[in-house]
Amino acid sequence: MNPNKEKNSFQRQAVILMVSTLIVRFLGFLYRLPMTAIIGDQGNAYYATAYNIYVFLLVLSAYGLPTAVAKLVSERVTLGRYKEAHRIFKIALFLAGIAGLTCSVFLAAFAKPLCNLVKMPQSYFSIIVLSPAVFIASVGAVFRGYFQGMKNSFPSAVSQVVEQVFNMIFSVLIAWILVKSGLELGAAGGTIGTGAGAAAGFIVIFCIYRIKLPDIKRMVNDFQKENDSYVRSVDLISEILKIAFPIIIGAAVFSLANILDTVMVKDRLGKAVSEGEIVFTEDQANALFGQLSGKFSILATMAASLSAAVAAAAVPNIASALKTGDGLHDKVNESLKLSMIISFPAATGLTILGGPIIQMLFPDNPEGGALMTYGSISVVFLAFTQSVTSVLQGAGKVSIPVIGAVAGLLVKIVLNYALISIPSVNIIGAVHSTTACYIAAGAIDAYFLRKYTGLRLNVKEVFVKPAVASLVMGGGCCAVYNVVLYALRSNTVSVLAAVVAGAAIYFFVLDVTGALAGKYWDRLGERFWR
Repeated sequence: MNPNKEKNSFQRQAVILMVSTLIVRFLGFLYRLPMTAIIGDQGNAYYATAYNIYVFLLVLSAYGLPTAVAKLVSERVTLGRYKEAHRIFKIALFLAGIAGLTCSVFLAAFAKPLCNLVKMPQSYFSIIVLSPAVFIASVGAVFRGYFQGMKNSFPSAVSQVVEQVFNMIFSVLIAWILVKSGLELGAAGGTIGTGAGAAAGFIVIFCIYRIKLPDIKRMVNDFQKENDSYVRSVDLISEILKIAFPIIIGAAVFSLANILDTVMVKDRLGKAVSEGEIVFTEDQANALFGQLSGKFSILATMAASLSAAVAAAAVPNIASALKTGDGLHDKVNESLKLSMIISFPAATGLTILGGPIIQMLFPDNPEGGALMTYGSISVVFLAFTQSVTSVLQGAGKVSIPVIGAVAGLLVKIVLNYALISIPSVNIIGAVHSTTACYIAAGAIDAYFLRKYTGLRLNVKEVFVKPAVASLVMGGGCCAVYNVVLYALRSNTVSVLAAVVAGAAIYFFVLDVTGALAGKYWDRLGERFWR
């Protein structure tokens, strides 16, 4: 391998990650359809509560390590220091193992108090089942970060797809078997797939690593004399943690927001009073939270996940650009533009067709369409926040997103408290607060990005053209849906027709406005397929 030549461009890595992420998210969404049919909205509430706690501990154990590894490995590879890059990977692997094991034991040992803390004791079995997955996922994440730093997204893509396939199969199968013994066990059965998937994904990426290990050792031996100087392990640990810790804190804040939703939604719905009467029972509050977590959150994050893939691909490339001085502003604008081209139409489509989509996907549990109508705009602000955060991380400003995350969390807490207890607003208040959370975080991150990098943001290309195309697309979707529904009286056919027509309209308008013109888009297909 020639160390002076990048094997993969940012565009190719982004496309690989987007394709794999699309597959993963689609499979992840697909299995939630039979899961919801099996355990219902209340079961989704038990499942989501346990899963949010699991994610929070996973963030604490390893979330920042893959980004830190990707950034540091990318910098070393750019300078030809392959031996040091591999040492960084091994040290991060050790750190992830210790942190993951600690969090797994903690989750299992304190499952009961955690359930009581979030006021959802029905999630106890789900938390117990999820506890081993923290360790497995933590270690596997470092392997993905290493390959990402080597600008090779393929191993991560394959392992994530395999992980989701196993997750889908085991979640539905075990939930179907155990729900006969009770809704709590049915929800726990659904979480078994998370652990099974994490184990399968780890096995795949570990096997790929073992296959590539001879090539890695060859690179280390070929270039270590010329480019490597010895750096103490303690210094590398310090460098890893210096990057990882702020990322962990920032991500933990957003993850904590999901846990707070669990507590605050039930508590504030219980305070909703109309004419002296409590409006929502505990079961109704659980069902509303299940709609939020099992329908809105799944669809919204599925839409935002593609932009997250672009953001992940940006980290090592931004780091390399800073080291070489090669086109930093162009790469940042490319990343943001691609993210907005994905998120604007997703948010528009979900806003206009949210109710019909929920009805099509969950015919036995069609409630929750209003959440999509009022909350889908959050997809754009989430995508923007993810992208700017990744650019800041790639630029070494890893502490800045923590400020934005904390500000966003505070906004969310205040709005949750104020809005959810209003009977006419109720659960809609949670999606309004989510949107405001990402607006606050994204605005702060963007301010500091401009301050520290002097970024010249191309507003017309990044925002205006995707927004205009999305508005035209939205009008087309609405017209097609209503015409087909009037003619055929089929919601499913109408939704599918509107989605196909909307996609065609969107890319047509992008092409007409010149949004798909320029050297980046001209090279995209050529570089990906070359």
